[in-house]
Amino acid sequence: MPATSRRPVHRRTALTATAATALASATGAASAAPGPAGAARRPRTAQEALETLMEGNRRWAEIHSRHPHEDRGRRRSLAHEQHPFATVLSCVDSRVPPELLFDQGLGDLLCVRTAGEVLDEAVLGSLQFGVEELETPLILVLGHERCGAVGAAIQQLRTGRPVTGHLARLVESIGPAAWACRDLPGDWVEHTVAAHARRMRDTLRADSAFRPATVLAARFDLDTGRVRILR
Repeated sequence: MPATSRRPVHRRTALTATAATALASATGAASAAPGPAGAARRPRTAQEALETLMEGNRRWAEIHSRHPHEDRGRRRSLAHEQHPFATVLSCVDSRVPPELLFDQGLGDLLCVRTAGEVLDEAVLGSLQFGVEELETPLILVLGHERCGAVGAAIQQLRTGRPVTGHLARLVESIGPAAWACRDLPGDWVEHTVAAHARRMRDTLRADSAFRPATVLAARFDLDTGRVRILR
């Protein structure tokens, strides 16, 4: 990937609703370059990006999705360049497609998906591409209810059975969050889902490659369809 100059970091404004405290405590994000024809309404800051995502999720949860940016003109405008307004790191779970649950369309989101939002060098490089090359001001780490990868990791910790093949990488990554939650009252899997999403968020925040963006963590509820920002 060619080297590009960093965008200047702009001062954040306060967020409304549940994400205000989370975003205010995160790193400030830079404004984005102008988009192609058809992309003039692209959110320019992390605040605007988050508000767009949460509004889209509200529509999705209420079965009022608009399915934007799916027309022929949109395809043509994106044929030679793209300007997504947010990067979403989510699970591979078939019930958690970011474009649908945030009611976004072609060219709106850069999505990186791994089982349990587990990070490795390829994932980190993909996320950095979004920040440096595509200038997305927001990275959202999205865990979800009843995550199978988290459940499998906890099952291994409970039984001590060896994990075969590449699945060991998932257990290795999710294990620290699971152990940290093992004595909490309630559902061990659900506690771990949130703790692991926060841990992946904090890992990205500590990496200088992602400082131009704001990094947040969230949880998607399969029952209600709603996304909640995690503190």
